[in-house]
Amino acid sequence: MEKEEFNNLMKEANLTKKEFADIIGITPGSLNNWGSTQNIPYWVKTWLENYIKAQDLKKISDIIKPLLK
Repeated sequence: MEKEEFNNLMKEANLTKKEFADIIGITPGSLNNWGSTQNIPYWVKTWLENYIKAQDLKKISDIIKPLLK
C-alpha cells in the first residue's frame, strides 16, 4: 500500500495517526515512518477497511436498535 492510500483510509476511518498508533500499540513516531523510511505493513490496509466497515455497522445498529423495542 502506498502512503497516499494509507492517508486516504485514515481519513475515511476518521482516525488520527496518534489514535491509530494507540489502538494498535505502537508509538506515533514508528507510524510516521511508514511510507517513508519503512514500508507500510501488509495488514494495515485490511485492518483499516474492516475498521471502517465496523464503524458503518455501528451507525446502522444505533439507528435500528431503538426501533426493535
